[in-house]
Amino acid sequence: MELTYVRTEIEIRRRQIMRQRKEIQALQRAGIPTTSAEELLARMLAKVDELCLERDRQVREQRIKYPGTNESHQRTD
Repeated sequence: MELTYVRTEIEIRRRQIMRQRKEIQALQRAGIPTTSAEELLARMLAKVDELCLERDRQVREQRIKYPGTNESHQRTD
């Protein structure tokens, strides 16, 4: 997966998570059980965690460490 794609997916899914949380609150106010909605939210959060790990891995791979120094350089390709 390309880094830009991963970052976009994270943002999209975070918006979906916010909507899901609002929906759960509305269901709770209406007195409707929210177990399945909460399970879906947990799966959504887990997927975002996976995407964040992938993003972090890709960012680390793009950094070049110069031997013998503490300097790093970001690739531009």
